[in-house]
Amino acid sequence: MRNSKSILPTIESEKYEFKTSFNEDVVISLVAFSNTKGGIVYIGISDNGEIKGIHLGKETTAEWVNEIKNKTAPQIIPDIEVITIDDKTLVSLSIIEYPVKPVSTRGRYYKRVGNSNHLMSIEEIANEHLKTLNTSWDYYVDPQHNINDISFDKVSRFIKMVEKQSQREIEFSANDYLNKLEIIRDRKLTFGGYLLFVKDYCYISDVQVGRFKSDTTIIDSISLNDDLFAEVDEIIAFIRKHLMVEYIITGEPQRTERFDYPLDAIREIVINMIVHRDYRDSGASIIRIFDDRIEFYNPGMLYGGITIQDLLSGCYTSKSRNKLIAKVFKEAGLIERYGSGIIRIRKICKEYGLKMPLFNEISQGFQVILFKEKLGVTENVTENVTENVTENRLKQILILLKNNSSMSLDELSEQLNVARMTVYRDIEKLKQREIIERVGSAKGGYWKVINNIK
Repeated sequence: MRNSKSILPTIESEKYEFKTSFNEDVVISLVAFSNTKGGIVYIGISDNGEIKGIHLGKETTAEWVNEIKNKTAPQIIPDIEVITIDDKTLVSLSIIEYPVKPVSTRGRYYKRVGNSNHLMSIEEIANEHLKTLNTSWDYYVDPQHNINDISFDKVSRFIKMVEKQSQREIEFSANDYLNKLEIIRDRKLTFGGYLLFVKDYCYISDVQVGRFKSDTTIIDSISLNDDLFAEVDEIIAFIRKHLMVEYIITGEPQRTERFDYPLDAIREIVINMIVHRDYRDSGASIIRIFDDRIEFYNPGMLYGGITIQDLLSGCYTSKSRNKLIAKVFKEAGLIERYGSGIIRIRKICKEYGLKMPLFNEISQGFQVILFKEKLGVTENVTENVTENVTENRLKQILILLKNNSSMSLDELSEQLNVARMTVYRDIEKLKQREIIERVGSAKGGYWKVINNIK
């Protein structure tokens, strides 16, 4: 038994929950902590952190443990500690991240998000189970397709890519090599193998690419339902066809080509789309090329609990939704190392002199917006330059709000890499110019885009 107020957290968080008494919600919180990063439920404290205390009988804590065991599957057993503060008794129930996930209570699965518990979706439940087994869905056998549905000419081209990348000859036959990589398992084709080497039309690899003159006017487009390697090449070829190019005289015999977007960044984005897409989602990957930007959208939000802030900071451990596909692309030399794509894209854009791209989670998917706009040519901070910067930022805010009308000021601030107060002033300008309006309350409402910036 401890007797110290300094040990207690002051607010609820991703790791701490307060309850005035033991009830069903305590079990739910422990399950949520088990499915996330572990945590502690303090019993005898109100939501606002006020110490209320509780009365404990001789067998109270033992009864709690028994109830938690009986209501969870797999059964979890928290560590219990009784704490006395200012003559009031509290109890802490501490649980670690459970190694076999997901944990449920009464057939329902929860995870901890911020300071609250969220009911997990079927997709999240499946992903947690696959992570526990240290595998992913693309390693599983595809019941609808077999080896006759893939092209061994494409397999041979892949093997040549691996040989070129590794500077060594592959001594296995094509079939044996596919077995070695677990693309074929027990003579059966995996989901990943089907996507990587499909012979004909592939209905689950749908990619739509279009060149737009406005939000509704398309002047060129392609639909792709091919193997993943072919889709990377076809997407990049289509985008490149619609890029502007300038020729730079360097004094060398040949002129240097400079496209209005860095091809290395485009290639990095496209490969990340193909490798990390959620192919269990029925939606298509969509790329829209505008005069001033390129928007890349992929089904499937960020995987493994990673946030956009994690991506921008680089402080995260890479987790792949499609481990087999990622492994094969790495073998072929198309991925340098896992988890460094976003940092590399930002670095390329900065070196190219372009405004930083935006990253956003929308419509159960992930979006990247690549801007054509160059960074300021002059360092003179004049009034005109300031106005241009502000106008460009207002346009970026409109793009973000069109894609996600419920974005908060903090989220806009993070995306634009400017202070929250700057975003607040920009929002006020857009409202005064009758370009946007707020519908509903500050917390539960959303932004409505009325007009475009002229």
